[in-house]
Amino acid sequence: MEVISIAVSISVQLYARTSKYREYLESLGDEVTNISATTIANALDYYDVSVRKDLSQISGSGRPKMGYEKKELLRDIKKFLGYDKQNSAIIVGVGHLGTALLSYQNFANCGLEIRAGFDVSPDILGKSVNGVMILDTSKLTDMCRRFGVTIGIITVPAEKAQTVCNELISGGVSGIWNFAPVTLKVPAGVAVKNEDLAASLSMLTGSMSLLKKTEE
Repeated sequence: MEVISIAVSISVQLYARTSKYREYLESLGDEVTNISATTIANALDYYDVSVRKDLSQISGSGRPKMGYEKKELLRDIKKFLGYDKQNSAIIVGVGHLGTALLSYQNFANCGLEIRAGFDVSPDILGKSVNGVMILDTSKLTDMCRRFGVTIGIITVPAEKAQTVCNELISGGVSGIWNFAPVTLKVPAGVAVKNEDLAASLSMLTGSMSLLKKTEE
């Protein structure tokens, strides 16, 4: 079990670094046509050896002394991240956080199409946010099947999250992006990514405290 845990941890770190590679490459102008692993490492403050190893797993287009052709490398990175495939998604819970996610413009560039939002509040049902219709959660499982939804985004209160998760899985969803502060139980074959905003804030404030103590 420990070996599996370590392997998963390494994989998660690789995906996180690769996302940064994508962001950096997309920020470069058209005048940059070739780029080296060393240049990427220096720009992102990563270890040169780590970047070289990562890129060797992702792309075979690198050339000695020439580095990588930027467009080819970016294409390979997007393929590795799954951005070359369009995933249909829905958001359950269209409060402040759900609305913010629906309004985010860059999901399409990550291969994610949000097909609908779901909520129980009569004040927003039938309305749209960023062109996405808000539907009643009673239709959740059925609409997941109709849309061929693969990813469910949960932004409901903790006590409702597991019920929503179960309904998403019943509708054929195989990936859960969970913003509720609760650990979800899912069957084998379903991937879960938890976003713990409180924990992230605690890490930030803790880091600030450590830096302050270092400066004193």
